[in-house]
Amino acid sequence: MKARRHREILSIVSTVPVETQEQLLSELRRRGIQATQATISRDIKELHLVKELTGQGSYRYALSDSKEAVNVTGRLKTIFREGVVSYDQAQNLVVVKTMPGLGSAAGAALDGMDIPDLVGTLAGDDTVLLILRTTQSAQAFCGAIRDMLS
Repeated sequence: MKARRHREILSIVSTVPVETQEQLLSELRRRGIQATQATISRDIKELHLVKELTGQGSYRYALSDSKEAVNVTGRLKTIFREGVVSYDQAQNLVVVKTMPGLGSAAGAALDGMDIPDLVGTLAGDDTVLLILRTTQSAQAFCGAIRDMLS
């Protein structure tokens, strides 16, 4: 439920000018998701949403441009601990299997990280494929995944 709510929140703030948490709650309810103001407040922090000034002098929620490693790593650890089923490496490729519906969230979190030698990711419903430049980079990343999950 939380992963779906997060996906919807990100979709809403990227398409609708949301100025308040109440407006965000209303948009979520319109999409069939029930939540409390306290939950939305936590979601805003976890998703690193910020209020930015619009051209009309008002403010709206938006995804932060900041890519601070600590924040992204914390979010990635949460996603991994809650949803990763397995991971495996084949030369310079890493395949991460997740619980159904969490592949795109894990892929988005990985895309937001500054992963050395990451060429790109491809995410599906329950799988993320990471393409790294070298086999050694893939091995190092698998080591980081192992550390996150332990």
